[in-house]
Amino acid sequence: MKKAAIASLLAASSFTAAPAMLSLSGLALAQAPAASGSQIQMDPAEFTDYDNAVNKQTTPQTQAPALEAYLVKYPKSAVKADVLSRIMIDYSSFDHAKAIDAADKVLQLSPDNLQAYVIEVAYRSEAAQAQTDAAAKQSGLDASASYAQKGLAAAKPASMSDADYQKLKDYSTPIFYGAEASDDLAKKDSAGAITAYKAELAAEPPATTTQPAALQETYYLGQAYYQSTPPDYVNCTFYTTRAASLAPDQFKPQLQPLANYCYKKYHGSMDGYDAVVTAAKANLNPPADFKIVPAPTDEDIVKKTIAETPDLATLALSDKEFILQHGSPDDADKVFATVKGKSFEIPDATVIAATADQLQVAVSDDAVQSKTADFTYAMKTPLKTVPTVGSKVTLTGTYASYTQKPLMITMSDGEIAAKKAPARKAPVRRTH
Repeated sequence: MKKAAIASLLAASSFTAAPAMLSLSGLALAQAPAASGSQIQMDPAEFTDYDNAVNKQTTPQTQAPALEAYLVKYPKSAVKADVLSRIMIDYSSFDHAKAIDAADKVLQLSPDNLQAYVIEVAYRSEAAQAQTDAAAKQSGLDASASYAQKGLAAAKPASMSDADYQKLKDYSTPIFYGAEASDDLAKKDSAGAITAYKAELAAEPPATTTQPAALQETYYLGQAYYQSTPPDYVNCTFYTTRAASLAPDQFKPQLQPLANYCYKKYHGSMDGYDAVVTAAKANLNPPADFKIVPAPTDEDIVKKTIAETPDLATLALSDKEFILQHGSPDDADKVFATVKGKSFEIPDATVIAATADQLQVAVSDDAVQSKTADFTYAMKTPLKTVPTVGSKVTLTGTYASYTQKPLMITMSDGEIAAKKAPARKAPVRRTH
């Protein structure tokens, strides 16, 4: 019944290949009085047919059609609601489409029947998940969520005891919230999904919150936090870690990547992750003192680098470029002052754009990966042979100026360095 699967790094398979069977048999007839001779007057012939359908059939597969035949013969039966409920429960064990059809009929007679809402919600969601067409799938999830909302708002039937009603509410409430959450997540309504998943987990009996079905919902809650705008990496880390840590071993490899990703994205490394695992295993929700230390910002790294480097001229080119891009204007100017007017050779720069008078190249790893230029060379003399885009060249030039956002370092007097001839090896002398 639950939504499964997210692609690539964020992906995780459902804990179950198919929705778990609904254990409704013990609750099935709680809202309708059973027929008996002392409660309902029934013609002997009708009672014989009723007794045959209710008491003489040994399997749901034989009882359901017998009950349907009874209603065809006695459409105004005094126990029609009871019989429809039995048909609905019978079909729930082997034909979910017919169980939905029976639930529709039950709700026409008993608009507050919680068992019928559970059937509607569970099997409409199941059918939606089986759809390959995105629109049809979303439509099915919407229908399931709609029945879930009606189930949550249903009143207690006058004929039901408080104890029976509470038992049904405890059973059905997590199912209803789960359907709403699944629908919201599919629609990328992260805020709605978070609210519904948390309500679902809060409604679960404490003993079941570490079971696979609840851990699946816990994982989806973490995913909803990841899909928020902006992503909430702390809550994503907590809930996906709880799911991955407590899940059966065969599912851990599917769940752990998102937990690792969110933690590393926020903290900067996996250092200290063991403390998160300990807290997540012990708590359904993050405790009041739960926190993850954020990774230093780019500005923090710049300040630390400058404070710890007595001579900024000794910084590696990559560090200088990082400060030029992410430092304050004053810090960037300090670093550029150490190279301005000086000549420098850069090997293996990747050509992004080229003319005879100018080359734009990618030097830093980020620039190379994104195929964007971070250096512009004004050539000292026009090139006779213009290098092709994507090729690598070794360039010399003089630092002239820079712009910070987007970063572009301008070099004057650019030249393509001549390739060095490989060193010749001395001839090998052979001995006899």
